Amino acid sequence: MNFNLNRINPNQTQVLFHDGRFETLTNEELEELMGQFGISDKPDEFEANVTD
Repeated sequence: MNFNLNRINPNQTQVLFHDGRFETLTNEELEELMGQFGISDKPDEFEANVTD
């Protein structure tokens, strides 16, 4: 699954999926999502492309 991350404030990140869906997640929710994809660290960048 492909998605982009866009930090919208210090506590929230918007996850834009390539199928057109998007979600706004708290830091805790983002960590859980990353864990589901086997990604242990959050990106330090404002925007990141993730491909699974």
